[in-house]
Amino acid sequence: MDSRYTSSAGLGDLNQLSTAIPATRVEVSVSCRNLLDRDTFSKSDPICVLYVQGVGNKEWREFGRTEVIDNTLNPDFVRKFILDYFFEERENLRFDLYDVDSKSPNLSKHDFLGQVFCTLGEIVGSQGSRLEKSIVFTICHKTEVVKNTLNPVWQAFKISVRALCNGDYDRTVKVEVYDWNRDGSHDFIGEFTTSYRELSRGQSQFNVYEVINPRKKGKKKKYTNSGTVTLLSFLVETEVSFLDYIKGGTQINFTVAIDFTASNGNPAQPTSLHYMNPYQLNAYGMALKAVGEIVQDYDSDKMFPALGFGAKLPPDGRISHEFALNGNPQNPYCNGIDGVMEAYYRSLKSVQLYGPTNFAPVINHVARYAASVKDGSQYFVLLIVTDGVISDMAQTKESIVNASKLPMSIIIVGVGPAEFDAMVELDGDDVRVSSRGKYAERDIVQFVPFRDYIDRSGNHILSMARLAKDVLAEIPEQFLSYMRARGIKPSPAPPPYTPSTHVLQTQI
Repeated sequence: MDSRYTSSAGLGDLNQLSTAIPATRVEVSVSCRNLLDRDTFSKSDPICVLYVQGVGNKEWREFGRTEVIDNTLNPDFVRKFILDYFFEERENLRFDLYDVDSKSPNLSKHDFLGQVFCTLGEIVGSQGSRLEKSIVFTICHKTEVVKNTLNPVWQAFKISVRALCNGDYDRTVKVEVYDWNRDGSHDFIGEFTTSYRELSRGQSQFNVYEVINPRKKGKKKKYTNSGTVTLLSFLVETEVSFLDYIKGGTQINFTVAIDFTASNGNPAQPTSLHYMNPYQLNAYGMALKAVGEIVQDYDSDKMFPALGFGAKLPPDGRISHEFALNGNPQNPYCNGIDGVMEAYYRSLKSVQLYGPTNFAPVINHVARYAASVKDGSQYFVLLIVTDGVISDMAQTKESIVNASKLPMSIIIVGVGPAEFDAMVELDGDDVRVSSRGKYAERDIVQFVPFRDYIDRSGNHILSMARLAKDVLAEIPEQFLSYMRARGIKPSPAPPPYTPSTHVLQTQI
């Protein structure tokens, strides 16, 4: 953490500042190195949140946030914190670090990476006004409050070994006990330390801990402890990861479905969302490449079914909501994402954009394949790119509820300026999708509007990277939710490849 100073006289008219007490403002910048990596497809996307502590009530209040820096474990944050500096006061600061997983401002929706405590005086007083501290104390878990008792029994809870000790079984774990107060000013009772290795012994004489209050211990000669805490049970469960299944050979089957309804506009006109600009991709092309180029790495044959919906097909003008972009309904597979793009451009020249916007046929198309492979060897991802309001909402809901029992996920990317309120309902993050009184077994839909990811400077590569990160972020957990529900374990990973050694023999 670096600090710089500005005189209050340099910030504006002296008359305007005459009622303000502080004489100096400090500009604090934050950098981090070797943060935890919490993402599957990329590195963490860190943000730093600064809290300041009130002098009277000791409550922490949020002061500000840095920007989010994508895909790095060593961020140098550009956004600075401007703080009023008082030499005569102790100004407590707390820097919390999170890995941002979505656009939600709610910090509980993101992965907590750790925190650093210091005072503004420490920063200012450090050599070169540069303070470096390790992220040494991370809150792993908070129990519920058990009220009106001196003999609480807390509920069992689950915590990952990584969050508890990052795989170091002998790392010190500190446990603090507080007397809860409604106003937030909880009274410190005491603390003790342990480790994963000690806890793993389970309920025994080794896991009865004296709760010590260091301040009381230093003042009172007869002080023994402030109570004891006893471990009642300890169970280690091996939780497999998304990558364990991939290593074991599970294939990700990727299918794309593209909206060919007339609301997209005439593809020959620059105003159309399907306009084929010779110099840059249109929104459909960017969405296809952004998601497809990542997913294709998890499919060994790189052959992808590519479908269209909402168009009149040659030669008879039949309306179809499930047609092969390559013109071959018996074999709709395209070779890689480049093959999908070629088939998409060819279809634009041969079909007539029409309508309506029906999703159910393409969802049911992929569901038929997913229903035939339920052993965990394959998982299906359907990408739907659309511009408009859905026309078959009831049928689509029913299709999603049925598909939630299958090894598949659905990504919907909305392009263009339309309102996509109905898509948010399908997303199911807040309320699970239902149809005819039945709720989806699990959340399998992720919707995002592409306009939220367009880089203001016109950097399309950055726009595509942002889109891919958000739409794919939920896939590993959706994948795991299916495997867990069906009790499917990953297959053993094959042994590492070792090239054979050829002995060259020469005979004379």
